[in-house]
Amino acid sequence: MTQRRHDIDALRVLAFGLLILYHLGMAYVAEWGWHVKSSYRSEPLQLVMLAVNQWRMPLLFLISGAASYFLLNKLGTGGYLRRRLQQLFVPLAFGMLAVVPPQAYYEALSNGIIEPGYLSFLQQYFSFAPWPENAFAGSEFGLTWNHLWYLPYLGCYALALIPLALCGKHQRWPERIMANIKAWQLLILPLVPMMVYGLYLFPHFGGINHAVVGDWYTHARFFTYFLCGYLLVSSSAPWELLARLRNRLIIAAPLTFTLYLFFDRVLPDSSIPAQETLHLMVIYINRWIWLLAVLACGYRFLNRPFRWLPYATEAIYPWYILHQTITVIAVYQFGQFALGPILEPLLVLSITVIGCWVLHEFIIRRNPVLRVLFGLKPASTPRAPALDTPIRSSS
Repeated sequence: MTQRRHDIDALRVLAFGLLILYHLGMAYVAEWGWHVKSSYRSEPLQLVMLAVNQWRMPLLFLISGAASYFLLNKLGTGGYLRRRLQQLFVPLAFGMLAVVPPQAYYEALSNGIIEPGYLSFLQQYFSFAPWPENAFAGSEFGLTWNHLWYLPYLGCYALALIPLALCGKHQRWPERIMANIKAWQLLILPLVPMMVYGLYLFPHFGGINHAVVGDWYTHARFFTYFLCGYLLVSSSAPWELLARLRNRLIIAAPLTFTLYLFFDRVLPDSSIPAQETLHLMVIYINRWIWLLAVLACGYRFLNRPFRWLPYATEAIYPWYILHQTITVIAVYQFGQFALGPILEPLLVLSITVIGCWVLHEFIIRRNPVLRVLFGLKPASTPRAPALDTPIRSSS
């Protein structure tokens, strides 16, 4: 039967919610750099952050690929293109000009590069001239998009999908491929291109640079996850497999992370043959197993019409755009007081949540201009598009 895919909506909300918590953790995790760091830093927090950062961004791009499948089928190529341009590039431009500058200001202030005075900082910031080295993330360009880097990357993949989707619309190749998928193919085949990227692209381009240009290893990985999401929702077959594999995936996920920790933190360098290749393989296996476990659990437990879901589906995008600026300001300001390692992060989290809720609920969603600037649809149209795909009932 045709059933609304509430689980895709819910996973999107939860993935962005996890991102907000992750960015809060970045202010308090020991040894990892971030825009503004608290004086209270935790080493044990590293383990939790490490477990999450292996799959959090792949999950977001995978869900975005799934959403693109539904949008293309619902709106057609022209409507899909207009929607993506409105949802991604308008908020990106607005965010870089209005939302992100306070982050750069407080980062430069905490680094001792500038003197206090936000207006004088803005005058120089909007000259778009390079800043002193290490003033803030992106200072070599004169401006930054910080956490909004996800938008231009997603925009590239959304545009690249159009010719593939046009071909698939006429030949139905996504549906044909996924309708006959086997469990071993679901578990193993996505790992093959990842290993190729790790062996041949990573040595030349390294990890993500957040600049889009020259970031070919990152583009290869994230577009592959994006395409996986697009393919997975084109048929019921992979979801029936995930339903059968769910319990085993739940057990396998922490085991693969334990194996990852063994290679990453326990095993001495060059202690076994082909150790680097095996380590690379473990990294990608761990990520993919966690992604499949999350999707399987979401399909089982979240594919239902929760009352909170339509509102949260709309709200999470403005929250994503706003949250890091509020967090950075709160960490810097509360850092002027000796509040302690428990009270300070609790206050920062509370201010971030309350600030996002107040700005979205009472200002953004009620103002037609701000709705567009934050990537929301006009209030006169339905706010949470149905994500429909043929799915047979399965436990």
